[in-house]
Amino acid sequence: MAKKELLTLVAEQRILNKIYVIRGEKVMLDQDLAGMYGVETKQLKRQVNRNIERFPKDFMFELTMKEFENLRSQIGTSSWGGTRYMPMAFTEQGVAMLSSILNSKTAIEVNIRIIRVFTKMREFALTHKEILLQLAKLEKERAALQEILKLDIARGQAQEIIKRGALEQQASYNASERARPT
Repeated sequence: MAKKELLTLVAEQRILNKIYVIRGEKVMLDQDLAGMYGVETKQLKRQVNRNIERFPKDFMFELTMKEFENLRSQIGTSSWGGTRYMPMAFTEQGVAMLSSILNSKTAIEVNIRIIRVFTKMREFALTHKEILLQLAKLEKERAALQEILKLDIARGQAQEIIKRGALEQQASYNASERARPT
């Protein structure tokens, strides 16, 4: 693997490690994004607040205290320090919008990488969904075949019982015929 490909893979993995699922959305937090962009978190928040009309609720939302505590416990870190304000969570669209307000070359390059990671995640999810649908279809076919097999086994057992009954009847009849005085 070429060195450039390896560096790209490492960068993508770092981004992937900073994507969380909150409120059913894949998001990145302001602190992580600020670090990637090379700016302070308060500067990023300031820029977002100055351009808040660009960030509807499906682009960005502020975590609740409960979400924040839950996230901290999942991450297992106390490096969040004395946070005055709850973190902002940005969806893929919110991350894309950030590049328009953080007008730096670094922000644009980082955003391109982040959007590519989100795209790969979406492609993976679609592939995963197709595989799950195929598995469900196979499971239904297996269940149907199992029912047919059960019916065949039951039919075979019924025929065996009937056959045994007929043989027993025949044997009983033959025995009664032999026992009858002639």
